[in-house]
Amino acid sequence: MSLVSFNIVLIAPEIPQNTGAVGRLCVNTEAKLHLIKPLGFSLDESRLRRAGMDYWQHLNLEVYESWQDFLRQNQPERLFFCSTKTQKSVYQLSFEAGDYLVFGNEGHGLPAAFYQEYRQYLYSIPMPGPQARSLNLANAVAIVLYEAMRQTKFAK
Repeated sequence: MSLVSFNIVLIAPEIPQNTGAVGRLCVNTEAKLHLIKPLGFSLDESRLRRAGMDYWQHLNLEVYESWQDFLRQNQPERLFFCSTKTQKSVYQLSFEAGDYLVFGNEGHGLPAAFYQEYRQYLYSIPMPGPQARSLNLANAVAIVLYEAMRQTKFAK
């Protein structure tokens, strides 16, 4: 495996197609994918494989029993949480290679306690549309990851 550019963390993802698409994105950007249980699907589910296509075999993937398990195993220095429940934009961040970009699940977002515990690290993707509530998880990951890569890899 080559060096990890960024770390994508999905907390209790529910839709296999989204996770498959994020896995494919991670392979193509040399990002590592961290999945925090419970998962709303099996990792051998056909919809997950179909969305990830033949990329899934190349994915740098770790699965954790809990958030605490993830923290203990990785001891991340820089965590940024993506949420619709903040006014701070991801475009205000200065990303560094190796950052951990954390996303909640499709139905409920981040765990409730995170909004207090990590409030200074919450960022959102601007959505100016009058009906805007949230973006598809895979799309949100792609937007934030490519902004992080633009600031680091692509800008050089």
